[in-house]
Parts: sequence; structure tokens; C-alpha cells
Amino acid sequence: MNSNHPLYSDEPIRRILLAAFSFDIPGGMAVQASRLLARLKQEPSIEVAFLPVNPRLPGAWRRLQSIKYLRTLATTALYFMTMIARARSCDVIHVFTASHSSFLLVSWPAIVAGKLYGKKIILNYHGGRAKDHLERSPLASRRTISFADLLVVPSQYLVEIFADFGLRARAVPNFIESECFQFCERRPLRPVFLSTRHLEPHYNVACILRAFSVIQARIPEARLIIAGQGSQHEELALLARTLNLHNVEFIGQQNHEEMRRLYGLADILLNSSEIDNQPLSIIEAFASGMPVIATRAGGVPYLIKDKETGLLVEKGDHLAMARAAMELLEDDELALGIARNALRESRGFSWSRVRGKWLDIYGGLMSTVECCEK
Repeated sequence: MNSNHPLYSDEPIRRILLAAFSFDIPGGMAVQASRLLARLKQEPSIEVAFLPVNPRLPGAWRRLQSIKYLRTLATTALYFMTMIARARSCDVIHVFTASHSSFLLVSWPAIVAGKLYGKKIILNYHGGRAKDHLERSPLASRRTISFADLLVVPSQYLVEIFADFGLRARAVPNFIESECFQFCERRPLRPVFLSTRHLEPHYNVACILRAFSVIQARIPEARLIIAGQGSQHEELALLARTLNLHNVEFIGQQNHEEMRRLYGLADILLNSSEIDNQPLSIIEAFASGMPVIATRAGGVPYLIKDKETGLLVEKGDHLAMARAAMELLEDDELALGIARNALRESRGFSWSRVRGKWLDIYGGLMSTVECCEK
């Protein structure tokens, strides 16, 4: 522990209000918020509280949240009122936000509360849809971000996207609980594949099924595990039957403990996204010794160096994904070299590497307040 860090010694405790989607919502953003909350609670110089941006209405009022448009109105109203009530007692409002309509609904209550009480505001933007979001609503997005004290994103990819629109962002990467993953060298590599993304169109799990069809024609005993849920479940299950695939398991959404078991059970991770940023599953596969084959979607090429820490193929190219899989299965040295390089890369996403960045951000924001007060 560095005693010279701006948040150590005799400085006062910083009070952080962390606002994000509740942790029962599947997705990387909720996972990151949950992990950050748990870690900040361990910091002696920080007092942190959590505020869900999608709170559940109390008692009989909860029925309103089952009605499509009333759900959004009621939930946003409760979030706004709770934010106003709780923001008074914090120093920094740290909001996890994402693209399109949820960006405004989540960000503005925090901005209003922050300006009302003179609090520092961090907009922590996640998601691979940033370019589309900014193209569709450049004025509203720029205006919203201008009220925040700091825009934080998890990747250099998003830093560059925002820069293209004249917006400055600071990168603090997603982190994994590195100690929870056990690196295992797979020699020989087995034809056991894993997909961990939601069953939604922009993740294009259909591409993985088509690639697996090509693989299984050459290796009949090959196996594919699909861990995820979403609107395309029935469609993808039908595609698997149409392709006459066997040894394909749709196992649904898995909790963190079960995911760690799956990283040990499978040997190759397949990621076929059309839109993406910094998938936690890829970083966790890195830490587990599982070689990754992924499409060149969004921020993925910033995470994977082709033939060094994984294999990259073009979006939607199932034949290239199948060829990459066969290349790994037929070349143990390539697969092992990639796994070892990826393990080293994963260490940059540990809490020990990310912790100081968040502490510096909170300390820097509060030092500006203290300078103004003097």
C-alpha cells in the first residue's frame, strides 16, 4: 500500500454514491458495478453506497412495472427521487451508463442532483454501441456529457470513438477477479468450444453454430457449450437442428461460479460479435488458459493481438472461424503460445492494476473541490 497516494494519510473519507443497474440484470456493466462496489468497500479512505437505476417499486405499486410504458416512467421517477434524496450526503456521484435512451434516463437524474448539491459527477460509459449512439443523437449526448466532471470508459477504443465527436474520455479498464481463475495449459487442445454471449442479434451466435457445423464435419466428437440467454434462443436452437448438429448444449445464463467451472471444462472460446467493446469473457478466458477466436468487432482488436493473444476473423465469416479453430487444434505450439501470452495480458485487468486508477480519479475530483474552498 502506497502511503503517498492522495487518498491515504490523514485526508478525509471520500463518500461515493455508485449508481448502476441492479446486479440481477445480466451483463458486463452490472458485473463491473458489483465488483467495483465490493472492492471500494474494502478501501479505508472511501465510503461507498449503491443506488440501483432500475429500482423496484414498493408493494402494490410494483404492478406498474409490468406495464410497458408505465414501467419506464415509474422506474425513472423513483430513481430520480431517490437520487435527489441520497446525493446530498455524498461527495462524488459515479453513474454507470450506456447507449441510446438509457443514457439520458440514467445520466440526467445524477446530473440534476449533482448540480443541485454541488457534487462531482462521473459518467462511466459502457457498451460497444457508442458510435451509433453518438451519430444518432450527437447534440443531446454532447450536452449531457458536458455537465459531467469526468467521462470514464473501459477501453481505448471508446476513448477514440468519443474523441471523433470532440469529447474527451479517460480509460479505466474493466477488471476481473484474477485470483478466482486458475490457468491451465491445454495440451493437447480438445475440440470443446464455449460461447458465453447473450443470444441477441448483435452477438451473432448463429455464426458460431455455422462454424461449428464445419468443424463437426471434420471432427464428429466436437462439442459446443452455449452459455447465455436472450431473444434468439428458439431461433438458434432451430438453426442447430437444421444444421443437424449434435453435442451442442444450450445451458442458459450461468452465475460467476459456474462460469469459472466452464472455463475449466472447455478448451476454446468462440466470440462472434457484430458489435462489442471489451468483453469480460475474453479476459477471463485469457486468465484461464483458454485460447480465444473472435471477430474484429469494435474494441475486440484492441484486446486481442492476432496470432499473439488470440485469433481474429472478420465479422460474420463462419468459415474463417472454423479454419481458425482447426488451426489451433492442429498446432499445439501455436495454441500454447497464445494461451501464455494471453495470461500475461490478463494481468493488466486485475484489481491491483485498476485500483489506483479509480483512487486517483476520486482523489483528483475532490482535490479540485478542496482547492476551490481554500
